[in-house]
Amino acid sequence: MLVRVLAMGTKMPNWVDAGVEEYRRRLSGDIRIEFEEIPLPKRRGDTATLIAEEAVAIRKRLQKYPAIHTVALEVLGKQIDTPQLAKKLQTLRDQSQDMALLIGGPDGLDAQLSMQCHEQWSLSTLTLPHPLVRILVAEQIYRGWSLLSGHPYHR
Repeated sequence: MLVRVLAMGTKMPNWVDAGVEEYRRRLSGDIRIEFEEIPLPKRRGDTATLIAEEAVAIRKRLQKYPAIHTVALEVLGKQIDTPQLAKKLQTLRDQSQDMALLIGGPDGLDAQLSMQCHEQWSLSTLTLPHPLVRILVAEQIYRGWSLLSGHPYHR
């Protein structure tokens, strides 16, 4: 199974790339994670226009994966714990279904795009910086995999 993270923004600091790569490297072949960076539109115009342009860019990427299970990462989404994440990974893996996690730009995801996703999850009610979200997502996917695999990382 592949967890594809579609994230708005490019040129992350080296510490972000190193953190993400550390967890990517640890995952075994049955669950993998890949990040696709999507360039942010030029910061012009109002916020609603920028969010709409970002949604167009995300939808364009999603067209390449028509059968993928989509999850919008939203502040107001459903909070899940690690066992629930592991169960979702197991279910999708058993169905040979890939998953896309969508990370919006600085102003969040387009509401219509979010509602078109299969699910909306919240990582926290705290405001998290987008670079840190990437590492958090990679670590949680690894933690979910470790729980499913009986690996001692998750205790």
